[in-house]
Amino acid sequence: MRQIVVVPDLHGRLDLLLAAIQAFPEAHFLSLGDAIDRGPRSLGTVDKLLELYDAGRATLLMGNHERMAFEGLRWYRQYVGTHDMADYRKAMEGFQWWMQAGGETVRAELARQSSVSGGTLTLERFPANLARYMGLLRRVVYVTEGGDIHDQPPEKPSVLVAHASPPVRHPQYPNPESAALWLRPSEGPFPLPPNVIYSVHGHTPVRVPTRMNRHLYIDLGAYETGRLALLPLSVHQVSAVTVLCGRGDAARAAKYPAAGEALPTRVVMLDGAPVGR
Repeated sequence: MRQIVVVPDLHGRLDLLLAAIQAFPEAHFLSLGDAIDRGPRSLGTVDKLLELYDAGRATLLMGNHERMAFEGLRWYRQYVGTHDMADYRKAMEGFQWWMQAGGETVRAELARQSSVSGGTLTLERFPANLARYMGLLRRVVYVTEGGDIHDQPPEKPSVLVAHASPPVRHPQYPNPESAALWLRPSEGPFPLPPNVIYSVHGHTPVRVPTRMNRHLYIDLGAYETGRLALLPLSVHQVSAVTVLCGRGDAARAAKYPAAGEALPTRVVMLDGAPVGR
Protein backbone atom coordinates (compact mmCIF):
# COMPACT_ATOMS: atom_id res chain seq x y z
CA MET A 1 0.00 0.00 0.00
CA ARG A 2 1.44 3.38 -0.98
CA GLN A 3 0.53 6.74 0.48
CA ILE A 4 -0.91 9.22 -2.04
CA VAL A 5 -0.59 12.91 -1.11
CA VAL A 6 -2.44 15.49 -3.21
CA VAL A 7 -0.54 18.72 -3.88
CA PRO A 8 -2.59 21.69 -5.16
CA ASP A 9 -1.54 24.70 -7.22
CA LEU A 10 2.15 25.42 -6.56
CA HIS A 11 2.50 28.28 -9.06
CA GLY A 12 6.28 28.30 -8.99
CA ARG A 13 6.75 27.79 -5.24
CA LEU A 14 9.61 25.32 -5.43
CA ASP A 15 10.39 25.98 -1.76
CA LEU A 16 6.97 24.67 -0.73
CA LEU A 17 7.28 21.61 -2.96
CA LEU A 18 10.62 20.79 -1.33
CA ALA A 19 9.01 21.22 2.09
CA ALA A 20 6.19 18.87 1.04
CA ILE A 21 8.73 16.22 0.07
CA GLN A 22 10.43 16.63 3.43
CA ALA A 23 7.08 16.37 5.26
CA PHE A 24 6.10 13.18 3.38
CA PRO A 25 9.43 11.57 2.42
CA GLU A 26 7.93 8.24 1.31
CA ALA A 27 4.74 9.49 -0.37
CA HIS A 28 3.64 9.35 -3.99
CA PHE A 29 2.61 12.91 -4.91
CA LEU A 30 -0.45 13.66 -7.03
CA SER A 31 -0.02 17.17 -8.43
CA LEU A 32 -3.27 18.99 -9.23
CA GLY A 33 -1.65 21.17 -11.89
CA ASP A 34 -1.01 24.91 -12.05
CA ALA A 35 2.54 24.19 -10.96
CA ILE A 36 3.70 27.05 -13.21
CA ASP A 37 3.14 30.83 -13.57
CA ARG A 38 2.81 33.64 -11.01
CA GLY A 39 5.44 32.45 -8.53
CA PRO A 40 9.24 32.80 -8.74
CA ARG A 41 10.46 29.28 -9.67
CA SER A 42 8.15 27.70 -12.24
CA LEU A 43 10.96 25.97 -14.14
CA GLY A 44 12.62 24.74 -10.95
CA THR A 45 9.26 23.39 -9.80
CA VAL A 46 8.82 21.59 -13.13
CA ASP A 47 12.31 20.09 -12.82
CA LYS A 48 11.57 18.74 -9.33
CA LEU A 49 8.20 17.30 -10.44
CA LEU A 50 9.92 15.60 -13.37
CA GLU A 51 12.51 14.19 -11.00
CA LEU A 52 9.73 12.78 -8.82
CA TYR A 53 7.94 11.42 -11.89
CA ASP A 54 11.06 9.70 -13.17
CA ALA A 55 11.53 8.11 -9.73
CA GLY A 56 7.95 6.79 -9.84
CA ARG A 57 6.92 9.15 -7.05
CA ALA A 58 4.57 11.56 -8.83
CA THR A 59 1.46 11.59 -11.00
CA LEU A 60 1.04 14.89 -12.83
CA LEU A 61 -2.28 16.49 -13.73
CA MET A 62 -2.96 19.41 -16.04
CA GLY A 63 -4.20 22.71 -14.70
CA ASN A 64 -5.67 25.57 -16.68
CA HIS A 65 -2.28 27.33 -16.67
CA GLU A 66 -0.58 24.34 -18.25
CA ARG A 67 -3.44 24.21 -20.73
CA MET A 68 -2.80 27.82 -21.70
CA ALA A 69 0.95 27.23 -21.91
CA PHE A 70 0.40 24.29 -24.26
CA GLU A 71 -1.91 26.11 -26.67
CA GLY A 72 0.75 28.06 -28.51
CA LEU A 73 3.22 25.19 -28.50
CA ARG A 74 0.81 22.69 -30.04
CA TRP A 75 -0.10 25.03 -32.88
CA TYR A 76 3.57 25.90 -33.44
CA ARG A 77 4.43 22.21 -33.71
CA GLN A 78 1.66 21.88 -36.30
CA TYR A 79 3.01 24.90 -38.19
CA VAL A 80 6.46 23.29 -38.36
CA GLY A 81 4.85 20.43 -40.26
CA THR A 82 2.43 22.39 -42.44
CA HIS A 83 4.15 25.77 -42.92
CA ASP A 84 0.61 27.14 -42.97
CA MET A 85 0.62 30.74 -41.69
CA ALA A 86 -2.87 30.23 -40.26
CA ASP A 87 -1.34 27.68 -37.89
CA TYR A 88 1.41 30.14 -37.01
CA ARG A 89 -1.14 32.86 -36.23
CA LYS A 90 -2.98 30.47 -33.94
CA ALA A 91 0.33 29.61 -32.29
CA MET A 92 1.10 33.27 -31.62
CA GLU A 93 -2.44 33.91 -30.34
CA GLY A 94 -2.12 30.96 -27.97
CA PHE A 95 1.30 32.10 -26.79
CA GLN A 96 0.01 35.61 -26.04
CA TRP A 97 -2.99 34.14 -24.21
CA TRP A 98 -0.57 32.37 -21.89
CA MET A 99 1.74 35.37 -21.51
CA GLN A 100 -1.16 37.59 -20.45
CA ALA A 101 -2.47 35.00 -17.96
CA GLY A 102 0.74 34.33 -16.05
CA GLY A 103 3.27 33.04 -18.54
CA GLU A 104 5.20 36.32 -18.44
CA THR A 105 6.57 35.25 -15.05
CA VAL A 106 8.09 32.14 -16.67
CA ARG A 107 9.60 34.28 -19.40
CA ALA A 108 11.07 36.61 -16.74
CA GLU A 109 12.44 33.63 -14.81
CA LEU A 110 14.18 32.32 -17.92
CA ALA A 111 15.56 35.79 -18.65
CA ARG A 112 17.11 35.88 -15.17
CA GLN A 113 18.87 32.63 -16.04
CA SER A 114 19.93 33.86 -19.48
CA SER A 115 23.57 34.30 -18.50
CA VAL A 116 23.64 30.54 -17.95
CA SER A 117 21.07 29.24 -20.44
CA GLY A 118 21.71 31.82 -23.14
CA GLY A 119 18.07 31.98 -24.13
CA THR A 120 14.66 33.50 -23.70
CA LEU A 121 11.18 32.04 -23.91
CA THR A 122 9.70 31.95 -27.41
CA LEU A 123 7.79 29.33 -29.35
CA GLU A 124 10.93 28.71 -31.38
CA ARG A 125 13.03 28.29 -28.23
CA PHE A 126 10.54 26.71 -25.86
CA PRO A 127 12.15 25.22 -22.71
CA ALA A 128 12.63 21.49 -23.22
CA ASN A 129 11.84 20.65 -19.59
CA LEU A 130 8.56 22.54 -19.72
CA ALA A 131 7.58 20.90 -23.02
CA ARG A 132 8.34 17.44 -21.60
CA TYR A 133 6.38 18.18 -18.43
CA MET A 134 3.29 19.23 -20.40
CA GLY A 135 3.48 16.06 -22.48
CA LEU A 136 3.11 13.93 -19.33
CA LEU A 137 0.01 15.58 -17.92
CA ARG A 138 -3.25 13.73 -17.31
CA ARG A 139 -6.58 15.47 -16.74
CA VAL A 140 -8.66 13.27 -14.43
CA VAL A 141 -7.65 10.27 -12.32
CA TYR A 142 -9.30 7.97 -9.81
CA VAL A 143 -7.51 6.69 -6.71
CA THR A 144 -8.54 3.45 -5.03
CA GLU A 145 -7.69 2.14 -1.57
CA GLY A 146 -4.08 1.05 -1.55
CA GLY A 147 -2.90 3.92 -3.72
CA ASP A 148 -3.63 2.63 -7.21
CA ILE A 149 -4.30 5.38 -9.77
CA HIS A 150 -6.69 4.83 -12.70
CA ASP A 151 -7.58 6.87 -15.79
CA GLN A 152 -11.18 5.59 -15.86
CA PRO A 153 -13.68 5.14 -13.01
CA PRO A 154 -12.98 1.72 -11.48
CA GLU A 155 -15.68 -0.67 -10.36
CA LYS A 156 -14.70 -0.26 -6.72
CA PRO A 157 -14.78 2.77 -4.38
CA SER A 158 -12.46 5.58 -5.43
CA VAL A 159 -11.64 9.27 -5.10
CA LEU A 160 -11.81 11.44 -8.23
CA VAL A 161 -8.95 13.94 -8.56
CA ALA A 162 -8.88 16.75 -11.14
CA HIS A 163 -7.66 20.32 -11.26
CA ALA A 164 -10.88 22.34 -11.05
CA SER A 165 -13.93 20.07 -10.97
CA PRO A 166 -15.18 16.63 -11.95
CA PRO A 167 -15.54 16.17 -15.73
CA VAL A 168 -19.07 17.25 -16.60
CA ARG A 169 -20.97 18.46 -19.64
CA HIS A 170 -21.04 22.25 -19.74
CA PRO A 171 -22.25 24.70 -22.43
CA GLN A 172 -18.87 26.43 -22.55
CA TYR A 173 -16.76 23.27 -22.72
CA PRO A 174 -17.84 20.55 -25.16
CA ASN A 175 -15.25 18.15 -23.75
CA PRO A 176 -16.02 17.24 -20.10
CA GLU A 177 -12.31 16.83 -19.37
CA SER A 178 -11.82 20.43 -20.51
CA ALA A 179 -14.51 21.54 -18.08
CA ALA A 180 -12.50 19.80 -15.35
CA LEU A 181 -9.75 22.41 -15.89
CA TRP A 182 -11.91 25.51 -15.51
CA LEU A 183 -15.16 25.19 -13.54
CA ARG A 184 -15.59 26.90 -10.17
CA PRO A 185 -17.42 25.59 -7.08
CA SER A 186 -20.21 28.12 -7.70
CA GLU A 187 -21.11 26.13 -10.82
CA GLY A 188 -21.57 22.92 -8.80
CA PRO A 189 -22.34 20.69 -7.09
CA PHE A 190 -21.19 18.33 -9.79
CA PRO A 191 -22.38 14.75 -10.33
CA LEU A 192 -19.84 12.05 -9.58
CA PRO A 193 -19.52 8.70 -11.36
CA PRO A 194 -20.75 5.55 -9.63
CA ASN A 195 -18.45 4.30 -6.85
CA VAL A 196 -16.72 7.69 -6.46
CA ILE A 197 -16.93 8.63 -2.78
CA TYR A 198 -15.72 12.24 -3.10
CA SER A 199 -13.54 14.42 -5.33
CA VAL A 200 -10.50 16.66 -4.72
CA HIS A 201 -9.66 19.90 -6.54
CA GLY A 202 -7.51 23.03 -6.57
CA HIS A 203 -7.96 25.96 -9.00
CA THR A 204 -10.25 28.06 -6.78
CA PRO A 205 -8.35 29.50 -3.79
CA VAL A 206 -10.15 29.10 -0.48
CA ARG A 207 -9.38 30.49 2.97
CA VAL A 208 -9.05 27.06 4.52
CA PRO A 209 -9.27 23.53 3.10
CA THR A 210 -12.98 23.14 2.48
CA ARG A 211 -15.65 20.55 1.74
CA MET A 212 -18.55 21.62 -0.48
CA ASN A 213 -21.05 18.82 -0.91
CA ARG A 214 -18.90 15.84 -1.98
CA HIS A 215 -16.09 18.00 -3.36
CA LEU A 216 -12.93 19.07 -1.48
CA TYR A 217 -11.08 22.27 -2.40
CA ILE A 218 -7.54 22.67 -1.10
CA ASP A 219 -5.87 25.51 -3.06
CA LEU A 220 -4.78 28.07 -0.44
CA GLY A 221 -3.14 30.49 -2.88
CA ALA A 222 0.35 29.23 -2.03
CA TYR A 223 2.18 31.55 -4.42
CA GLU A 224 1.10 34.62 -2.44
CA THR A 225 0.03 33.37 1.00
CA GLY A 226 2.90 30.93 1.51
CA ARG A 227 0.37 28.30 2.65
CA LEU A 228 0.30 24.92 0.91
CA ALA A 229 -2.30 22.28 1.77
CA LEU A 230 -1.31 18.60 1.47
CA LEU A 231 -4.05 15.97 1.55
CA PRO A 232 -3.16 12.32 2.21
CA LEU A 233 -5.82 10.35 0.36
CA SER A 234 -8.06 7.80 2.03
CA VAL A 235 -11.04 6.54 0.08
CA HIS A 236 -13.59 5.96 2.83
CA GLN A 237 -12.79 8.98 5.02
CA VAL A 238 -11.24 12.42 4.60
CA SER A 239 -7.86 12.64 6.28
CA ALA A 240 -6.63 15.71 8.13
CA VAL A 241 -4.95 18.20 5.80
CA THR A 242 -1.35 19.22 6.52
CA VAL A 243 -0.93 22.96 5.91
CA LEU A 244 2.66 24.10 5.38
CA CYS A 245 3.17 27.77 6.27
CA GLY A 246 6.20 29.39 4.68
CA ARG A 247 7.19 32.76 3.29
CA GLY A 248 4.22 34.81 2.14
CA ASP A 249 1.37 37.00 3.30
CA ALA A 250 -1.29 34.84 4.93
CA ALA A 251 -3.58 37.87 5.24
CA ARG A 252 -4.19 37.74 1.49
CA ALA A 253 -6.40 34.71 2.08
CA ALA A 254 -9.09 37.10 3.36
CA LYS A 255 -10.06 37.88 -0.25
CA TYR A 256 -10.77 34.21 -1.00
CA PRO A 257 -14.32 32.81 -0.71
CA ALA A 258 -15.45 31.39 2.61
CA ALA A 259 -18.10 28.74 2.05
CA GLY A 260 -18.69 25.11 2.84
CA GLU A 261 -17.31 23.12 5.76
CA ALA A 262 -13.73 23.54 6.96
CA LEU A 263 -11.68 20.34 6.92
CA PRO A 264 -9.54 19.28 9.88
CA THR A 265 -5.98 20.56 9.50
CA ARG A 266 -2.52 20.18 10.97
CA VAL A 267 -0.33 23.29 10.65
CA VAL A 268 3.43 23.04 10.12
CA MET A 269 5.45 26.25 10.38
CA LEU A 270 8.44 26.38 8.03
CA ASP A 271 11.67 28.28 8.42
CA GLY A 272 11.25 31.79 7.11
CA ALA A 273 7.53 32.00 7.87
CA PRO A 274 6.57 35.47 9.18
CA VAL A 275 6.41 35.71 12.98
CA GLY A 276 2.86 35.88 14.34
CA ARG A 277 1.28 33.81 11.59
